Amino acid sequence: MEKLSGERRERKRSALNNFMQTKQEKLHKRHKRVRAKVIGTKERPRLSVFRSNQHIYVQLIDDNKGQTLASFDDHKIKKGKRVEKAKEVGRTIAKKALEKKIKKIIFDRGGYKYHGQVKAVAEGAREGGLKF
Repeated sequence: MEKLSGERRERKRSALNNFMQTKQEKLHKRHKRVRAKVIGTKERPRLSVFRSNQHIYVQLIDDNKGQTLASFDDHKIKKGKRVEKAKEVGRTIAKKALEKKIKKIIFDRGGYKYHGQVKAVAEGAREGGLKF
């Protein structure tokens, strides 16, 4: 077996660590990358999506003030499958945004893939009248 120099050994260990990252670490890394590019203002707030194992939460956030303008989750929606509930969450947050005279938003998928529940929230918000 060959002996590795200190630098090569460290690179090999780093590559192994990157390969062995957990799902949460990968999600956090993607979320940081998305958040570096997505900033919400009062005129065009950020629609942030959080997905837990059982529920989905959305918020409209003004990043300049660090203030949540509106929020909603699927706890109040009783029937339907997860994707259907997510679509209803999108429609409801759009309704709340339009009440506050917000028509344009920036969508923050929160490091999740644009698929399934996250996509359903976006489609529901569009159906509710928000522009991305």
